[in-house]
Amino acid sequence: MFTKNDSEENLKYEFFDVTADVGFKAYGDTIDVAFSNAAIAMFEVITDTSKVEHRIIKKIKIEAEDECSTLYEWLSELLFLHDTENLVFSKFNVKLYRKLKNETKIFYLEALAFGEQFNPEVHEKRSEVKAVTYHMMEVNLEDTCELQVILDI
Repeated sequence: MFTKNDSEENLKYEFFDVTADVGFKAYGDTIDVAFSNAAIAMFEVITDTSKVEHRIIKKIKIEAEDECSTLYEWLSELLFLHDTENLVFSKFNVKLYRKLKNETKIFYLEALAFGEQFNPEVHEKRSEVKAVTYHMMEVNLEDTCELQVILDI
């Protein structure tokens, strides 16, 4: 259904088989890059991101208690923008950091998402993503960053 988007040496994301859903792993030298690649992978399920121009910029801020929650909220917010404003995105500038809030470590994500309105005359309609799931979600920060996500389609 989908293919890898780059050479093995510079792999940004790849899809794996999951019954009735779509799973992917996203990679990056930093967690910021991995989160960006996860968003691209999700929108590749929806459409061909190479055809999405950067006409609209959305600023996104997320606050969560850990990396998995931050990843879930990040992708869910993008999916919400897709569902409510009919937007598709193809480029992301992501900054993830930790701060203390009331003596508790909180994860913050600030990002810019670049895209445009979905246009069926330009954009291929692939699968409808119903939701991001926590099922089998992983954030591995050893050596390089690797994220694993399953989308409900």
